[in-house]
Amino acid sequence: MPGTNRRQFLKAGAACSGVMAAGVAASPGAEAQSAPGGYDYRRPSFPGGSRLLFIGDSITDMKWGRNEKDRNHYLGHSYVYLIAARLGVDLPKAGLEFFNRGISGNRMRDLKARWQKDVIEMKPDLLSVLVGVNDRVVDQKRKFEADQWEADYREVLERSREANPDLRIVLIDPFVLQSGWWMTKGGQWEISRAQIDRMGATVTRLAKEFGAVQVRMQDVFDAAAKAVSAGQWIWDGVHPLPQGHELIARQWLEEVSGRWKAG
Repeated sequence: MPGTNRRQFLKAGAACSGVMAAGVAASPGAEAQSAPGGYDYRRPSFPGGSRLLFIGDSITDMKWGRNEKDRNHYLGHSYVYLIAARLGVDLPKAGLEFFNRGISGNRMRDLKARWQKDVIEMKPDLLSVLVGVNDRVVDQKRKFEADQWEADYREVLERSREANPDLRIVLIDPFVLQSGWWMTKGGQWEISRAQIDRMGATVTRLAKEFGAVQVRMQDVFDAAAKAVSAGQWIWDGVHPLPQGHELIARQWLEEVSGRWKAG
């Protein structure tokens, strides 16, 4: 993706893949600037009536309403809601359907246990996955089982691809920032970041293996934190603030649009 498009797309608040966003703390008056550039993105293309399914942990969940007849709350208030809002406005004739299947506290093994019901039986046309932050092991008496994490992740993707050979897959890197009391206490940050980086490398391998779009959110949050501060985006080291969710939504849309471009 051209660097110019990245900077223009995220100019009001972040950076993509290590490229600093223009306009973030660039001048004393930067905080007063509006962010119309964030809406100037390439539109993706989807077959009419496509079902977009998002699965993960609390970062995806954000209290989505389990009663989906309640259309006020069925998507929650995470990046899923923001993506659905943006695409619903910009691609109204596509008739896209959006589903949130994030559950707070879930680890990779939890996603695996509910994959049949919450993914396979939902028959998505696009599957977006964000998982990993709860799989960290910060107790030094135990060990993060990286090989098992990768094996479980690969297994569920294989099952989904078998169920739908044409399935579009989007894999979001897990992420952390050094903000909040937990991530700033002795040793927790170093342990967490090392494990998250290892998971990110796994996501890179799986994205290549399955021809998936990879959304490198650790890179984006790192650049955004450098431009302003970690606490501007993630309040406790793990959970994004509203503007943090907006960063995820913008980067997701940019990467997905880059793969499945509108004609």
